[in-house]
Amino acid sequence: MTTTAPRPFGRALCAMITPFTAGGALDPDAARAHAAHLVAEGCDGIVLSGTTGESPTTTDAEKSALLRAVRAEVGDGVPLLTGVGSPDTAHTLRLARQAEEAGADGLLVVSPYYSRPPQAAVEAHFLRVADSTGLPLMLYDIPGRTGTRIEPETLLRLAEHPRVVAVKDCAYDMLGSTKVLTRTSLAYYSGCEELNLPLYAVGGAGYVSTVANVAPRHMRAPLDAFDAGRTEEAARLNRNTARLTELMMASGLPGAVTAKALLAAGPVREPLQPAGRGAADGLRAAYEELLALG
Repeated sequence: MTTTAPRPFGRALCAMITPFTAGGALDPDAARAHAAHLVAEGCDGIVLSGTTGESPTTTDAEKSALLRAVRAEVGDGVPLLTGVGSPDTAHTLRLARQAEEAGADGLLVVSPYYSRPPQAAVEAHFLRVADSTGLPLMLYDIPGRTGTRIEPETLLRLAEHPRVVAVKDCAYDMLGSTKVLTRTSLAYYSGCEELNLPLYAVGGAGYVSTVANVAPRHMRAPLDAFDAGRTEEAARLNRNTARLTELMMASGLPGAVTAKALLAAGPVREPLQPAGRGAADGLRAAYEELLALG
């Protein structure tokens, strides 16, 4: 039952945190160690400087240093994507070129936020980025954060560009996603853990997961079971992760906060604040329950 969906960056990708020192500086050593752990535990690829990577509060220089450090650790065989999204097209283009120079395999590009551009402007923005480097793009559709959807019709047109190859899907629109899957060769990666298996079952490529920071093998297991034809097991394994996913991703705290609470990977940067004691204890209990399930 293995899916035939294109997988330009593998199936199981982690949206990696950005570790900081106690003083709040980028911690390249911790980033290298965490990336190596993720790969050893079953992640096919890593996405840096995304939402979970606290990209709005890291500098351009830090983004480049993080990418170079992780590349040096994991080598050339592990796909590395880096977030280059910003509300400013000119800045996004600079970040894209910087990422190419630093050794990225692909670019995660969110729709421009805050200004809420119309679809024609969103499309023009992505095409400018696609034409700025030789790297493939994963478009990041997350209207809950950006305020602007990448509409299915826009995706259908963007799919005609040879370097627009994938979508990180956080739109919560299975009908729209299925429509684009049916009519293009775009690789769809779930960005919402509860939809990892459902999207995969209708032709998705895999996922880009925040929860994979703390439970990489558990997030991958449902897809492995599905590919082996064990669909009931896949559903059970997917259900096993639901409680931890809920607390990490739908409890009112951002994923960067909840992941760092479990990993003790340094502070988050303001305006984010660390998880309180009660939230941290609940996260730890859910994590231990998942581990007990095997």
